[in-house]
Amino acid sequence: MPKAYRVIAVRDNGRHQWEKDRARCPESTRATTGVTERDTGLPSEELVFHAAYRRIEAPEPLADAFGVPPGTPLLERSYRTRCAAEHAPLSLVTSYLVHAMVAVNPELLDEPREPWPGGTQSQLHTVGIEVDRVEERVTARPPTPQEARDLDLPPGAPVILLRKTSYAVDGRVVNVSDVTLPADRTELLFTTRLERW
Repeated sequence: MPKAYRVIAVRDNGRHQWEKDRARCPESTRATTGVTERDTGLPSEELVFHAAYRRIEAPEPLADAFGVPPGTPLLERSYRTRCAAEHAPLSLVTSYLVHAMVAVNPELLDEPREPWPGGTQSQLHTVGIEVDRVEERVTARPPTPQEARDLDLPPGAPVILLRKTSYAVDGRVVNVSDVTLPADRTELLFTTRLERW
């Protein structure tokens, strides 16, 4: 039975610059809070985090996204973070990195090191990659039965699908993430700053 109160996550595009600004900070600073705490307003001690890693061969759509041949080894990372007082995660996240790109730092292949202080941009920084821009494409659809169970969605509630693509300063794609968000408790906020005349 759905709870009367659910944590609402507000995901805004300022989160990417916030994360980049922290990527070069000392670990003691990065470890104090992450983007989930920023998006929800919850302290880290009220969040439960789970990560699962596996090595896969790039299927054609992901190979195309990364600009690599199909079958190229990728590191697939699945993340589930929930409020400790709730049983459903805030989102279902599957993130992909080119395995050879991050394998130069073996710590990035070590699932128990998650949550990584500073997130993916900090991880990429350890292998000399600076993120230049992040592109997010948003669509919506009815959930699959599994998604409805995993996200504890009420009947009729859709999911928001977000494909996040991170580009390095040299233009190459360095991270692709597929995020499934519960539409009944997610707010997307986009602020576009315009240069003054």
